[in-house]
Amino acid sequence: MRKHKPTSSFWILGLTSLGFFMSMMDSMIVTTASTAIRHDFGISITSLQWALNAYNVTIAAVLLVGVALGNRFGHRTVYMAGMAVFVLGSLMAALSGSIAVLIAARVVQGVGASVLTPMSMTILASGTPSERRGKALGIYSGIGGLGLIVGPALGGLIVSQLSWQWIFWINIPIGLAGIWLSHRYLPEDTPGNGRINLVDAVLVIIASVALILGLSDKSWSRFSIVLGLAGVALWAVLMLRQRGQSNPMIPLSFFRSPSFDGGNLATFLLYASMYGVVFFLPQQLQVVGGAKALVAGLELLPWTGTLVVVAPLAGKWVDRFGERMVAALGLFLQGLGYVWIGLTIGGEFTYAAMVLPLIISGAGLSMAGPALQKAVLGAVPAADSGKASGIYNMSRLLGGAVGVAVSVLVFYARGSASSPAAFTSGFKAAMLTAAVLSLLGLPAAAAIGRSESK
Repeated sequence: MRKHKPTSSFWILGLTSLGFFMSMMDSMIVTTASTAIRHDFGISITSLQWALNAYNVTIAAVLLVGVALGNRFGHRTVYMAGMAVFVLGSLMAALSGSIAVLIAARVVQGVGASVLTPMSMTILASGTPSERRGKALGIYSGIGGLGLIVGPALGGLIVSQLSWQWIFWINIPIGLAGIWLSHRYLPEDTPGNGRINLVDAVLVIIASVALILGLSDKSWSRFSIVLGLAGVALWAVLMLRQRGQSNPMIPLSFFRSPSFDGGNLATFLLYASMYGVVFFLPQQLQVVGGAKALVAGLELLPWTGTLVVVAPLAGKWVDRFGERMVAALGLFLQGLGYVWIGLTIGGEFTYAAMVLPLIISGAGLSMAGPALQKAVLGAVPAADSGKASGIYNMSRLLGGAVGVAVSVLVFYARGSASSPAAFTSGFKAAMLTAAVLSLLGLPAAAAIGRSESK
């Protein structure tokens, strides 16, 4: 391993946080640009959803493969490769002239982002002295959370001043600088010699994509039903293949823990609820509220900005009251906020009426997220935290993709984009659906902390 100067801890924290920030920000920055993209390409909301979902589905599908690649070829090498692929995808997106090309570019971005998060966390944890590791991981998580907050507002600023393509152009110089600095300052571990099971890698990708594609067809055609069922069947095959493997991609022993099962299911539903809202809320603010992209991004801050205040407190509450109580309360508050908006929004749309329920729902998300993550990672031995983290993030991202697909189906069942009134009708239905998804997570959260089955 290359020796580093004493200041390398600063570079390790800064460069790993950069990759995490970029991957998190790009999951949100497209939301306030969505109306501009839809008008520019003249596409439906069904097609538009893939500008968001293609990215999240790809990350979820490739995440565990990325972890295996890092263990095989070295974490720094794979981290830099992931950032290079992310930059390539950003270039493709910036130059895209159709929704098909943009979706393909978002897939490429997602492939790069799928290794940025697990590799950055591994490099930071292994390269930081144990006495400073907790503080470093806290800063790292806070910077990633900042990406979720900054993304919509930054996207709105860029769209209002330049054009939506620039939300992708900005990644290129930052990413190239990150690659060069990572090569110069990040430590490299010795590549391993573990095998990568290509069959399992292909199965997890195809199963994830088939399931989301099947859910994304609002006509519920025979093909979409077959595709969705095929996704479920392939996931079952993947789980069966994990039995008896000496180094499985998804260890089935993890699922003997009620905390692991409940934590992942609650995580899936928490983010299914949240991503359905984040897809439609900026459009509602622009299409019905008449807000410009920048204003719409700023109007999301009562919701996303709660992360800065509540998330640090949530960690203390988890230590004091336990993961189950904090997660359940968070899921309830998120659902309450969305129910409030869904039941009270009407023909005379006013943003002011949404501020308080947005704060309540944002606080709930900021509470439940850290509590569920701690529950999942705490349910497995420390040596298995990498794989457990990968499964947790898959649950989060697949939940988000399913949430967007379901919210689009509900939106078209009750409304359309043909007029502000029709849009509001669909938006109300989508908000109530998001509330139901969040509240469905309560029984799963209740399983956290129960005695493991023998």
